[in-house]
This record gives sequence, structure tokens and C-alpha cells, in this order.
Amino acid sequence: MASRPELQNPPEIYYNETEARKYTTSSRIIEIQAKLTERALELLALPDDGLPRLILDIGCGSGLSGETLSEKGHIWIGLDISQAMLDVALERETEGDLILSDIGQGLGFRPGTLDGAISISALQWLCNADKSCNDPRQRLKTFFNSLYQSLSRGARAALQIYPQNAAQLEMISTAAMRCGFSGGLVVDYPHSTRAKKYFLCLICGPPNLNSALPKAKLGMESDESGSEVDSDNDEHTVTVLERQRPSKKRKVEKKVKGRAWVLKKKEQRRNHGFVNVPRDTKYTGRKRKAHF
Repeated sequence: MASRPELQNPPEIYYNETEARKYTTSSRIIEIQAKLTERALELLALPDDGLPRLILDIGCGSGLSGETLSEKGHIWIGLDISQAMLDVALERETEGDLILSDIGQGLGFRPGTLDGAISISALQWLCNADKSCNDPRQRLKTFFNSLYQSLSRGARAALQIYPQNAAQLEMISTAAMRCGFSGGLVVDYPHSTRAKKYFLCLICGPPNLNSALPKAKLGMESDESGSEVDSDNDEHTVTVLERQRPSKKRKVEKKVKGRAWVLKKKEQRRNHGFVNVPRDTKYTGRKRKAHF
């Protein structure tokens, strides 16, 4: 079995010019990207009023997912860390604006400017410490904080991921909830090994009556090899997660020791026979000014 791409090299190195062109010319990958992008748009639950929305495509690559966004009539901005991928997107004359960006360092958009965000097979790259200065948890925190600020109130983000294991999936989900998102994980075709897909569906703000997550897809579905896969019904394919706030330490109020307390202590020391107790003056027990 081939090693996962994110375990071989950092994304800006792995997706060089050769890999970028091979990725973009594969008919199988083009078909998968289109299906995943359409599913991500469903999970965004955009208003059905025919108006175009400003969508952020995180890890846009060569613009395959952006083509689906354009076909649906939306305006989009694409971010990617691979210059080779963006060069191919420019050659293909994609309609979105393209930005060379490391999402682990934040997104840099004005607060509330985006109507939605999607990501196809990109978020798991943040979980790898491919450099000594990269802390996966800190990079996830920076990414989700900036994403939360960039989305308008009530907007959604649908992030399709390929988690390496359950611990990685939990780390990503927990980081999102701690930054203020509500929502949860939507698992399509949960009983299939090859067709199973994970979508982290996030809502900007607390949950409300209109923020119910769409149901996961079940039943017969073609997997990535083209074979039909049978998935039984399962009502527990959508996991709703609430925001988890870190526990705060309880503040202990310090008791103020005033003049009466100081005089009492000095009197006790005198009664015990201490001779070096300072005499009482008008300055006894007075609070001193801070010195800088």
C-alpha cells in the first residue's frame, strides 16, 4: 500500500510541477473532486435565492473544485500552499482569485466577509509536524480562529478530510469547537471501507433551530474505483458536537490586610517579648504606590 501523501513530504514539495499536472489530468481525480465539491455545497445549505455567494476554497489546488463552484454560479477565492498547483490553475484559466497561502498561519480576511467555505482533502495536512517549528495543535487553532472570524454570522464551512486515525479526527474536531464553531461530523457511507467520506460541517456561531446538520448519505453508492457499495441504514452517522470551552481556573480573592490587622500583629509580637517591633505611626498599614 502506498504511503499517504502527507507522510512523504510537505505539501509545497510533494505537489511539484510533475505531480500537479498528473493530478489535474487524471479523469478519475477530476470526477471525485467534482462529486466531493457538490456534496460540500449541499452541506453549506446556502439560501436558495439564486444569488451568487462568496465561497472560500481552502486547498484549492489546480482549481478542480473551483470549477464546480463556478458552474453553480458562485464567486470563489482559492488558497493553496503549492505554487505549482496554482500555476496549473492559472494555465487552466480558472475563474476564481488564487492566493499562495499557508492556512496554518491564518487566512487574513476581514471579519464576516465570507458566505461559506469548503475544503477538499486538504485539512489533514495541518496535522503533520513536517518542520521543527510546526505544532499541529497550534496550527489548527490558528486556522480555525481565522476561519471563524472570516465567516459571516450563521455561515457554514464544509471540510472534507481523510483522517489518518480516530485520534487525528478528534484533534481536528476538538480544535474547531474550541474556536467557537458548532456543528459536527457527517460521515457518508459509513459501512464502506472505500466509499466512506468524512465531512466536518461547521456553523459560525452557537447552534439554533435552523442549524441542524444534513443527514449522511446511505445506501448504494459508487466508490472511487467505480464499484457499487452497499451501505446499511444507520441513524448515528451524524455526530453533533457542541462548543467545548476550556475549563477556567477559579479566581481566589485575596484578603486585604489593613491597618487593624497590622496593629494587631505588632501588638502580639510585643506581648511575646520581641524588642525590634517597629513603632506605630500614621503610616502603619498604608498601601504603598507601585514603583515602575
